[in-house]
Amino acid sequence: MTPTQPPAARQPGAQPPGAAPRAVQRRSAARPAAGGNLREHAYVALRHRLMEGEFSFRDRLTEERLAALLGVSRTPVREALTRLAGDGLVEKRPDGGYYPAEPDLAGLRDLYEIRVVLELRGLERSLESGVPHDVGLLEPLRDSWRALRAAPPDPDPSFVALDEGFHLTLSRASGNLELASLLDAVNARIRPVRMHDFLTEDRIVLTIEQHLDIVETVLAGDLPDAVRKLRNHVGESMDVVEKRAARAITQMVLRRGRTPRQGP
Repeated sequence: MTPTQPPAARQPGAQPPGAAPRAVQRRSAARPAAGGNLREHAYVALRHRLMEGEFSFRDRLTEERLAALLGVSRTPVREALTRLAGDGLVEKRPDGGYYPAEPDLAGLRDLYEIRVVLELRGLERSLESGVPHDVGLLEPLRDSWRALRAAPPDPDPSFVALDEGFHLTLSRASGNLELASLLDAVNARIRPVRMHDFLTEDRIVLTIEQHLDIVETVLAGDLPDAVRKLRNHVGESMDVVEKRAARAITQMVLRRGRTPRQGP
């Protein structure tokens, strides 16, 4: 599964290591992008509708229907569906059609537990071995998130790529690349649901502050405190994700048989 590209900050700034290579300019889910970029408009608008639960799980997402809803041609809709399938927000079923993917909330806590174990192990192994984390990775990571704090991006589901980049770099800095590889695999499985964590400004700001607090604590050498902060950070994220994803699922069930609203 390919991570969604992260949103651009309001002012130029460095990207955290491990994030997607190219920043995407912020675009509203409600209007076509400037310059006639209908492909991006269709993708953002459909992603917004899916995450708000505007379609039932039984709704076949046909190109004709979605093109009429968004006021665009079928081509950008077709490309948007392909990208959304890569994000894990829609799935292609045996009849050949695309449908909204149902978040796996039942397995979410199990996967978050694995995530916590992998991330904490990266900190704890340094405590046991006495070998410090790679400062050459952590200092640029800290600096790039300081830049994000100075100019936070707008709330957007694609912020998940920046978030994953932070945690993967922190894991790699422990010196065990296999831990980071396993963490990346877990992230891919929970990414569609975790996108719900970055839909409000307060969550973006809090995530940036907590990331900085964690990496600065590691750089200061206080690993027991870093372990505590990382555990709390991931736990808060899971609680938010569960509530928002459950709300979207409820909306999908309630909308069974109803027609989504017209317009972008």
